[in-house]
Amino acid sequence: MELDLSSELQPKGFTAIVSKLLTVALTLASLYSIYVVIHPHTPLAKLQISILDITQLQRATHVFLLLFCGFLVSSLYTSVTPPSIGTFTFLIFALVPIHALFKLKTALFVKLLCSLVWIIIVVPLFLPKVRRLSDVAVALIMIIPYIYEVIMFQDIIVRAMFPEPMDIVMSFSMFMGLLGLVYRLTGPVLPCLVLFFLFYNLHGEAFPRVLSHAPFDLELLLGKIYSETEAGLFGLITGVSSKYLVYFTILGGIVGALKIGRLIANIASVVVGKGRDAAGKVTIVASIFMGMFSGSGAADTQFVSTIAKPLYEKSGYDRFIAAGIAATAGTIAMITPPVLGSMAFIMVEVLSIPYSWVCIMAIAPMMIYLVAIWSYNRFYSMRYNLRPVETSETLNYKYFLSYAHIFVPILLIIAVIFLGYPVNMGVVIATVTFIVIAYIDKRIERPSAKVIINGLAVGFRALLPIGTAVVAANIIMTLMVITGLPSKFSLLLGHLAGENLFIATSFAAVFSLILGMGVPPTATYVIASSLTAPAICQIAIANGIPSEAALLATHMFLMYYAILADVTPPVGLSAYASASVFGTHPLRTGIYAARVAIPKYLVGFSFILSFSGTALLIVPVWNLLPWWHSTALIGARLLCAFIGAALLSGAGAGYLIKPLSIHHRWVIGIISLGFFWPDWIINVISFVITLIVFLVSGQFSKKGVIQERAKA
Repeated sequence: MELDLSSELQPKGFTAIVSKLLTVALTLASLYSIYVVIHPHTPLAKLQISILDITQLQRATHVFLLLFCGFLVSSLYTSVTPPSIGTFTFLIFALVPIHALFKLKTALFVKLLCSLVWIIIVVPLFLPKVRRLSDVAVALIMIIPYIYEVIMFQDIIVRAMFPEPMDIVMSFSMFMGLLGLVYRLTGPVLPCLVLFFLFYNLHGEAFPRVLSHAPFDLELLLGKIYSETEAGLFGLITGVSSKYLVYFTILGGIVGALKIGRLIANIASVVVGKGRDAAGKVTIVASIFMGMFSGSGAADTQFVSTIAKPLYEKSGYDRFIAAGIAATAGTIAMITPPVLGSMAFIMVEVLSIPYSWVCIMAIAPMMIYLVAIWSYNRFYSMRYNLRPVETSETLNYKYFLSYAHIFVPILLIIAVIFLGYPVNMGVVIATVTFIVIAYIDKRIERPSAKVIINGLAVGFRALLPIGTAVVAANIIMTLMVITGLPSKFSLLLGHLAGENLFIATSFAAVFSLILGMGVPPTATYVIASSLTAPAICQIAIANGIPSEAALLATHMFLMYYAILADVTPPVGLSAYASASVFGTHPLRTGIYAARVAIPKYLVGFSFILSFSGTALLIVPVWNLLPWWHSTALIGARLLCAFIGAALLSGAGAGYLIKPLSIHHRWVIGIISLGFFWPDWIINVISFVITLIVFLVSGQFSKKGVIQERAKA
């Protein structure tokens, strides 16, 4: 499970020197990232400073800062536990590169140095007493390959295919350092997956014929991992972390340090008002507001669960239902513009499209997701006649208007994006604006230099698990591309699905959800899109969807299901976050989170199975149809999806206008599926059948409604 590094923790029983070093390193990492944005507009831009002006070295510096700070964080904050099955599994996979290393015909000192680094990184996982000291040692070791890269980068690029002995040592050190840190921050699955693809590259002849390939030696692979300008450690996807993600985590750190979260929670209470479903509505609205600042589902779930828990208890919600609603609502952050999850930025870089397109395409899926949660919460509260919760008299629209200016930084981000300026510039401006607002508004505690430094440090610290996972995903993509695996896998998927788009997308959705059980959403999207996107695009085009619309819909589909992995059992980080607040079992919480707003699992199919369905993404039809035609199509598809989401949520909660019997719940649940299918005939038939079922079930009857209490 991914570690929550955003919370304020204090070192226990470790040297204060390491703690101070970490604070300085995290703060400098944030300041470096901010300065990279403003550097082109300063006099220093004329000096041509390599780590500020050369993209390759900007990314190398970013990766080094992740590794250096990450191992220091691991030495202070990660729990040191006895070896587990995951530890032994990682050890077995970690033997792959060391075995390949000793088969190389290279100098003995290369093998000895690499072996020493391997021992320092891997062996302490089995020796808890030396683990913390070894983590500090690895952090310091990571300085050497970084300096080597900065000094020698031009020569390294030239000899990428034929690395020299020291190139191999430096590449191996940074490669194993990354995997060791990913293991410490997110668990064994992702680093084992990287090593599996390394094994696939080294021993391609051992795989079935359809997937087999000529083997590559470790020397070539290490050269590409360390030297390629758009692959390996410093490739395109790594650039997403250095170019986008770091700025949003810094923004989140500053917002947290300024304690603006409480204002957002109060404003959410004003917006939703009072009522028996107020607790759920506060959670949902606060999740959307926080999603404007942060693209982390687990972090937002933790926040909204904490602020809404007392409201849930006052209303009488079942604890698991409350935890499920919070986990499901928290995940909406990753599809709430203008700050989307890291996958959105990868899509921007891979497809070379404006970020504003991704923001627009995310609006309708976010709204349908919202309708599904809102409906379930409303129907559940009505069915069990929960107690109304009233907000404080001081929380009124005057309060909202008096604090509305805290949304100005978000408006600035939106303006910068749609004016075509770099996204990171907009986020830096927004960060500075938040600090200025805190100084100007006397009702907000004026931040000291220590508070701002703490915000910068916490912001970069929150990036560590995400950023390292992104770099690992970049390596996976590099290793897959070298072998031609994406093309082979797409051919296999195309053969299995034929021209049936539903089968192909169902396979991709299930593949993403299973992969997401052990891999962060970012890596899930990278792997799933690399392997399945080409085949799905071809099948979509064969089904009459224009090529541009097919490409956009395919990647949005895969991004959406990578996000859902965050809330799907057995491993869903958002479910774990809400369970920690509500005191519920994480696995059962995940099951309830999956049950809450079941429509979220169908939204993706609505916008990919036909061209009319892509209207839910807005951009594909806007680019290809007249404005009046595209507007009508978008409105009609949204209406159908809203109806389907409300009906399916009502069936799940057992209530619409009145309580539903178990038979009517199943019937309405099945009928609601027709509203998600992007076909007008099926939509009309579903609407007619729904009216008939409403009449038969007495939903339109004027008789009194008998409220039911849940049985223990």
